[in-house]
Order: sequence, then structure tokens, then C-alpha cells
Amino acid sequence: MGSHYSVGENTVLKMSPPNPKSLPAPLRGAMQAGETRNPKFESGAALLLALWALFLLSALVIAWALEIDSRLTISGIANRRFEAEALACSGAEVAMHPDVQPGSPNLSRKIDNRKSYQVQMTGEGGRLNLNWLIAGEDPTRLGILRRYLTNKGIDINELNRMVDCLLDWVDPDDLERLNGAEASDDYRPPNHLLTRVDELKQIKGWEDFTSRPGWEDDFTLSSSGPVDLAWASRDVLLALPGMTEGLVDRFLQFRRGPDGLDGTNDDAPYQNLDDVRAALGFSPQQFSQIAGLVIFRDAVFRIVSVGRSGEATRVVRMVIRRPTNVSVPQVISWKEL
Repeated sequence: MGSHYSVGENTVLKMSPPNPKSLPAPLRGAMQAGETRNPKFESGAALLLALWALFLLSALVIAWALEIDSRLTISGIANRRFEAEALACSGAEVAMHPDVQPGSPNLSRKIDNRKSYQVQMTGEGGRLNLNWLIAGEDPTRLGILRRYLTNKGIDINELNRMVDCLLDWVDPDDLERLNGAEASDDYRPPNHLLTRVDELKQIKGWEDFTSRPGWEDDFTLSSSGPVDLAWASRDVLLALPGMTEGLVDRFLQFRRGPDGLDGTNDDAPYQNLDDVRAALGFSPQQFSQIAGLVIFRDAVFRIVSVGRSGEATRVVRMVIRRPTNVSVPQVISWKEL
């Protein structure tokens, strides 16, 4: 049929590429585009993609490293705080030992250049025991509180208001004193003795006084009651009957010794109240007016232990009762700051 087309046994058929001019325009354009493709452009694009992937990987690695560093930093800070707390507790435990006295070298220890504890041990009886002063409304004891507040700059009208409101706060009845305050819609006295020193902040008339820095330094609820002449501050001593500024200053100078500090090795070697009476220059008759208001070396101590580890600092404050010949002290309060 038609013309004869014979192929030899070993003949290889070859197809020559089509002539672009004979192709349709779209195909002809595609062929021409392929012929003009730039290998350098393709290599540059691949390099950019590789660099971009490397950048992303580097960013992920850096973020991961920063996260690890942050966690290590936080962990390090937490560890130092824990160490500081442990050191503060260790110092407090040392101070509780019956053989350790104020000023003992055992109250200060440096573990290394970054770790240490420092303990301050003072007699709690040197502060005014508020519950002891107001119990029974004894005029002589209340007179100590009145003189103390007067020496702090409280005028007579404000003083009467403060004392009457304090007594109304703790007395068991609802009878209001002349300058006092009993229960109202927004004011509820508990009608029992104070349970915390900062309870004074809730009592009418005491708002201004309790806003002063350090207002609570000379107050306590934990001592045996009478003022401990071995530890009483200047303001507390001046609140006692018969005390004058000159007398108190001379007594403090002798009590504290050459370094001017209480609880150190150069303090005056008082043994009892009679030694203190002689140092004050009081006759037995003169001393009798304060004899029931004072003691010497109360068994209650305040301990403030500061532990340090690097820049971390922790404080333990406690009050203990350590009677003579008792090996285990009684912990009255413990607070970590």
C-alpha cells in the first residue's frame, strides 16, 4: 500500500530535532527559554537557600543556648539563696547553745570568700514588755510607758488618747474611757492582751507613732516583764522612775565599756542588781522605787542571724528563753526574713 519503505536489518532510525521555526509560537518560546538558562543563577539561588537554612539553624542553636544559660543562672541564684538560708539557720542554732554568750566569736564565721554567717544576740528584757506594762493597769508600770512616749515627742493630749485606747483595746469590758475607743461598726477591739507588737497599728490614736521608722525597736511581748538593766536602751532607761539623762549616760558608758557596745568582752562585769545599783550611785532607799520594775540578765534573748552566699542574703530572727542550768532552750518565736 502506498510507497514501499524498507528498512535494513541493522538500520538505526534517527530523528533530527525539529526546526524551531516550524513549531508553534508557545513551544518555540519554551525551547528558546531553555536554551538561555543560566547555571550560575541556579548555583547562587541554591547557595542563598543553604545560607538561609544555616541562619535559621544558628538562631535555633543560639536560642537554645540562651535558654540553657538562663535556666542555669536561675538555678544558681536559687542554690545561693538556699545556701544563705542554711547558713543563717546554722548561725541561729549555734546561738541557741547554752555555752554561747553574746559577743562569743562563735557567733561569726566565714566559710570561704563567698559564704558566711553573722549573729547578733541581745537580751529581750531590755525592751518594754507592753503586756506587762498594761496588765492590771498599775499606775507605776503605766508611768513607764507614758514617760517613754513623752520622751519620743508625744504631747499630753495625744498621749492620753494613745494610752486610753490601748487600755480599751485589751480590757474585758465595753466601757469607753475618757479618751478611749470601744467597739463600733468598723473598729473591733479583741478585749484581750496583745498577741503581736504590730497590733498597735490597729489601735486608734497610735497611727502616727506606728508610722515612724523603727517605732517597734524598744517593744516586746516575749520578755519576763521587768526591764533588764543589762540590755535596756537609753530611751528605755530614761522611762524608769528617778532616771536622768546624766545618770543614764554615765551608766551606759560604764556598762558598754571602752568600745561603746553592749554584749562584748570589755563590758562592765556586773554580777547582780546590787552591782548595778552601786554603778548608778543609788542608795538602797533610792533604788527601792525601781526595784520591782527591773531585773538583771533576763533569760530571754533575741537572735538575729544573717547568712550570706555570694550576693544572696537570708535572715533568721528568733526569740528564745534560756534559763540557767537548762540544756535545751525554749523557742518562743522563729521567723525567716
